[in-house]
Amino acid sequence: MSGLRFAFLTTFYPPYNFGGDGIGVQRLARGLVRAGHHVTVIHDADAFQVLRRGPDPHAVADEHGVEVVTLRTRVPFLSTLLSQQLGRPVVNGRRIQRLLLEGGYDIINYHNTSLIGGPGLFKYGHAIKLYMAHEHWLVCPTHVLWRHRRELCVGRQCLRCQLHYRRPPQLWRWTNKLEREGRHVDAFIAMSEFSRQKHEEFGFPYPMEVVPYFLEADRTADPSSDANPALHSRPYFLFVGRLERIKGLDEVIPVFRDDGPADLLVAGTGEHEPLLRSQAAGMARVRFLGRLSPEDLRRYYAQALALIVPSVCYETFGIIIIEAFRQGTPVIARRIGPFPELIERGGGLLFSTNAELARAMDQLERDSALRQRLGSQGRQAFADHWQEQVVVPRYLDVVRGVAQRKRNQGVLARLGNQTVRASRPSFGSEVSLSITQGMVS
Repeated sequence: MSGLRFAFLTTFYPPYNFGGDGIGVQRLARGLVRAGHHVTVIHDADAFQVLRRGPDPHAVADEHGVEVVTLRTRVPFLSTLLSQQLGRPVVNGRRIQRLLLEGGYDIINYHNTSLIGGPGLFKYGHAIKLYMAHEHWLVCPTHVLWRHRRELCVGRQCLRCQLHYRRPPQLWRWTNKLEREGRHVDAFIAMSEFSRQKHEEFGFPYPMEVVPYFLEADRTADPSSDANPALHSRPYFLFVGRLERIKGLDEVIPVFRDDGPADLLVAGTGEHEPLLRSQAAGMARVRFLGRLSPEDLRRYYAQALALIVPSVCYETFGIIIIEAFRQGTPVIARRIGPFPELIERGGGLLFSTNAELARAMDQLERDSALRQRLGSQGRQAFADHWQEQVVVPRYLDVVRGVAQRKRNQGVLARLGNQTVRASRPSFGSEVSLSITQGMVS
């Protein structure tokens, strides 16, 4: 049985990316290649260049067998602005059409298309078409449902909100373009049940499947074993993520102001870092680690009392939660967005206030049996629901379901024509928030 040919269209793709959505696209591409399929990723380096305003990162060939096509123009700002305003790929449109028509693809998967061409891409090509909602861009011009850069979005004030983000309002959003072009897409995929419901609440007109993010199984030696030296001299709680206001670390740091038996270690960087460091100045229990390699991060997870996830916005998943679960690390997460679904299925505690956070921390500091039980639950939940060998087949089930509806015998033959599961999977809830701050995202 020969594999399928997939085309992924996305604005950001490593190393031309700012956060988790690009990494999630890369993981799926590599997972499909490992499953015997061919994947071509088409991404827009112009958008990254405009938003980053610095030298390009060093790009190398993908050693995992993914083919990567990087789009560039001589007018990166103009190309990006036109796509953002008009919702179609003005400068790169003909090249993208040619790539899709000449590639012989069975599946076209749209990911974050905000600046590579918006909904105008959806009519290109003649394959089965999927869209994966890594962010809430389909219903939110700023992607994250964080209104006016200060509060959860509970009702549309999009014009004022975009101005607060210093982004030009998108002309195409004042038309029915998304609904019209969305008819070309065969299946929309949300990363969690919460995100699916939030899209419906904000008026997205098409049904959505749920397929979560995933990670590879951890094949390294046990990072918490006695063979590994202690990474920190005292017990510690861990924060992992981009240092931005919406991640909620501002509200956690004060909990560590007074004396206590455990510290807070912060892994990550971001534009909010100077303010956070200023807030933590003179606090011996708070330490900033900067950006860590994946190997070092796994060891920090494994030796932590728990991961603290205090995000104050509506994320679409929570990739750091399943990273902790994979290492057998309990999680203390804010009772918001998709986090309760993940915690219910995995191993952890929820909080809404700093008092509840302090009580949860105290429980895990004092009760080693509770830590061990929650860690074991998380590790088992990861194996059952969020590792590559489980999620890639679920994604292919969505492909198979569309192929059955469209009677695409070629795709069915290469997938194996078994009956697709009839109901939406109950993965709990799950993505990562990736926010790109910039003028035209």
